[in-house]
Amino acid sequence: MTVSELNSGIAQPVLALPRAAKRIIALTVDASLCVLTVWLAYYLRLGKWVALSGDAFYEPLLAAAAAVALALPIFIVSGLYRAIFRYSGWPALMAVTRAIVIYGLLYAAIFTAYGVPGVPRTVGLIQPVLLLLAVGASRAFARYWLGEQYQGLLKRAALPKALIYGAGSAGRQLAAAMAHNQEMRVVGFLDDDDRLHGHVLDGLNIYSPADLSGLVVSLGVSNVLLALPAASRRRRNDILDEMRHSHVSVRTLPSVTDLAQGRVSTSDLRELDIDDLLGREPVAPNHILLAKNITGKTVLVTGAGGSIGSELCRQALKLNPARLLLVDSSEYALYGVHAEIERLQAARNEGKAASRKLQGENQNQESLEPCTLSLVPLLASVQDEARMREIMSTWKPDVVYHAAAYKHVPLVEHNPTEGIKNNVLGTLVAAQTAAEQGVADFVLISTDKAVRPTNIMGASKRLAEMVLQALAAESTGTRFSMVRFGNVLGSSGSVVPRFRQQIRDGGPVTLTHPDITRYFMSIPEAAQLVIQAGAMARGGDVFVLDMGQPVKIMDLARRMIELSGLTVRDEDEPEGDIEIEITGLRPGEKLYEELLIGENPRPTVHPRIMKAHEDFLAWPALEEKLEALQVALNVNDVGVIRTMLQRLVAGYQPQGGIVDWVYLEQEVAADALEETRTRV
Repeated sequence: MTVSELNSGIAQPVLALPRAAKRIIALTVDASLCVLTVWLAYYLRLGKWVALSGDAFYEPLLAAAAAVALALPIFIVSGLYRAIFRYSGWPALMAVTRAIVIYGLLYAAIFTAYGVPGVPRTVGLIQPVLLLLAVGASRAFARYWLGEQYQGLLKRAALPKALIYGAGSAGRQLAAAMAHNQEMRVVGFLDDDDRLHGHVLDGLNIYSPADLSGLVVSLGVSNVLLALPAASRRRRNDILDEMRHSHVSVRTLPSVTDLAQGRVSTSDLRELDIDDLLGREPVAPNHILLAKNITGKTVLVTGAGGSIGSELCRQALKLNPARLLLVDSSEYALYGVHAEIERLQAARNEGKAASRKLQGENQNQESLEPCTLSLVPLLASVQDEARMREIMSTWKPDVVYHAAAYKHVPLVEHNPTEGIKNNVLGTLVAAQTAAEQGVADFVLISTDKAVRPTNIMGASKRLAEMVLQALAAESTGTRFSMVRFGNVLGSSGSVVPRFRQQIRDGGPVTLTHPDITRYFMSIPEAAQLVIQAGAMARGGDVFVLDMGQPVKIMDLARRMIELSGLTVRDEDEPEGDIEIEITGLRPGEKLYEELLIGENPRPTVHPRIMKAHEDFLAWPALEEKLEALQVALNVNDVGVIRTMLQRLVAGYQPQGGIVDWVYLEQEVAADALEETRTRV
């Protein structure tokens, strides 16, 4: 036990005493100081210690009794015991000084001026001085000791109160870690085991989760910390549903697989993510498929600085490639992912070195050998044929994961030419260069927005898929495949961080349409499935990831608000905390996303990966149409571009008119010019 903890353990019971008891303690202390200072005064006068009791020592006892009899009434009349010691300051010290001056005059008058046989006259002068020092020191100590502890108790009492859901090992460790937390105070446990209800664990009561709404009122609870790292996602989701209407903010510990080894700490707590709300368990990856295209090979990732591209790099690092080529056109993004992968590589090597030392240097384990990965960051645009050829001819990659794309629907809708150039022509350049340089596997990261698209971004991604399907049919030697999936959690522009920030700012939470739904998947799971799907490719494969059930974004917004301890402001609850504002669908935005164009997808060896059959144009016909499209792109003829996309991509039905910024501005200028001519 530390000195601070010992002091706190003594001070807190004292502070909890009633005021009358505290005054009795103060009187007792002052009486003791009177006796002690008389004893010290005798020592200073005589140079030896004298006893204060017994028939032979009547005079010292008389001097001590007189000190107590004089001092305490004067202290009481002077108001010394009305002051709160923990707040004692300069005014209190002056009051002590005045009281002891009065006492000293009376005491000196008796024992120095008048004199008492057997009591040295100088004792009447020395003792009041000693008493002033002793009483002043006692008040200063009380201020320092009790005042600091009392302020700490006040701050602690003012902290938001929390319950820990789960009285198991993780819950107990979290409670211990929260004991000195300055953000919130744990006041009890919740647990499903009814055998524990009513018991006390580490000084904290264990309650039933069914009593949560009542505890919010009776204990003032505003937070629940979910300490169930071993619980399934579905079970956690059920628990969150039960707590939605209790007006508590919920934080959670990650799963056992994500939690660092060792003791649980407060730093492990995190805000709820949609991953906690999906109730969908990830499937353990097939390590044979993961390693097939990566271990010991040269891997190239385009768009390496993006959400999926960077996660592909992280996953590839774990699989020990010989070389990892990071390609991105953004200097900032490339710098960030390169620095991160370098840090991860260094951390892995440090961990392996520590494991080798622990197990003994004589144990030659290949899995503990340091990672000798060659990491190469390359600034390049996938549209630059010469640069892509230079890169691939230099390093001869075994596999290319093509994640480079413009993916934000409204931005691409407003900048259609650049979106198509990057998503379609960039894919064409990268794929043809890969085939030319003998790359074994080329995997395109696609999207569910490519299915019956209503926007330029989705149509461009479907056309990119068609490019790979056509090239694969030409038997180039490179296995071209594409992996189609929906939204990933935490990607740039994802609704979850945006909703969370809006809730933090007090609202409103903005939503484009009350009926909009989306598929969601975590970035690590998506990247792992992309790698595994690519390993199953035979050429021209369109893989579709099982995204589970679509999520209604309105329900997601409500759950996030309610699990933040707030209420939704609507017609039923006009005094709610956060309003959900409907802003209207953005250009090209769909209410519902789909993953399949056709029907009856075929299963694969992986339960989360399906294989779709999609129609496409043969390469000679597609090549001719792409050349015509490129001509229209070069002159930014948006009307022609949209018409050509409609003819190329089955199911593409653009919504609304042209919203290209350049086109709109040119229209305004043309109208102004026409109006001027008309006036003339």
